[in-house]
Amino acid sequence: MPNDRDDVPHVARGNQTRPRERADSTGAEGALVLLGGACTPRGHALRSFLELSGALAGAPIVVLTAASADPEESAWYWAGAFKSIGAGNVTIPMFDRADEMRDRVIAHTIDQAGGVFLGGGDQVRLVGALSGTRTASAIVSLFRRGGTVCGTSAGAAALTELTMSGGEVDEEGSLVEQYIGPGLGLLGFGAIVDTHFSERRRLQRLFLVIASNPGLFGLGIDEDTALVVRGGIGEVRGAGAVTFVDGRDTVRFDNAAELEKGRQLTLSHLRVGIVGTHYRLHLGARELLDLVVLSRGDQGVRSQSIATSRDANS
Repeated sequence: MPNDRDDVPHVARGNQTRPRERADSTGAEGALVLLGGACTPRGHALRSFLELSGALAGAPIVVLTAASADPEESAWYWAGAFKSIGAGNVTIPMFDRADEMRDRVIAHTIDQAGGVFLGGGDQVRLVGALSGTRTASAIVSLFRRGGTVCGTSAGAAALTELTMSGGEVDEEGSLVEQYIGPGLGLLGFGAIVDTHFSERRRLQRLFLVIASNPGLFGLGIDEDTALVVRGGIGEVRGAGAVTFVDGRDTVRFDNAAELEKGRQLTLSHLRVGIVGTHYRLHLGARELLDLVVLSRGDQGVRSQSIATSRDANS
């Protein structure tokens, strides 16, 4: 598998950026599949995308590898991976932002597809390449009409309104400054996604992001794990778990603005939870769906919970 590199030494302060309050995916008919990276081809995480997009039944899917430093190598890998698990109707075009005709052709191909898959690499590179293009508009349109959009690693991190990188110690022991900037905007709710989460010990990084931006909702997705989002409800599938970090209306103290002076992060009253396989997260309430149902007695949410449970068991 190509090596996904999620971190870039780009300088920006995250606390200068505000997410929109309204979630873009509210009321949408499609599904988002956020993969934590390093997915095994036959694992339940990747299979979620193949089933929802109809790829295993022959529906066409489009794979974009523009996040990768070597898009052609990444394309070869994914072509083999999807073929090995029975998805035969796969198109993997080489995206070129400067080529307007190619952009039109790719957008038309997406218009005929059941799903789009965004490979890993560098989420800032991916957002920069796609933003403002016909291809990006076609991805949004596919999602709106009920299609499935999936991203793995950097591809998942790019699907939110805001995307992140940096905030980790590099090979020389220096802290790479945190970057938070625009994402592709398909997932709202103030969510921001980190991947390879447990494997790369990124809890401290997500703490730093939320300390600097307490209105955001941090989602850390483990490798070979999917968070499948439909109608504002995210279900965990695959080998690992999803960690959520919430500082909205809870954080009493943090020293995030002082970290460039070499101090350690100090933080009080942060909500942290872990969502295991087949449990569901209510993204609007930032809580487990079962707890939302119990606390609110919300019949609409209860009905959605039952329907989602039936889908998972079908």
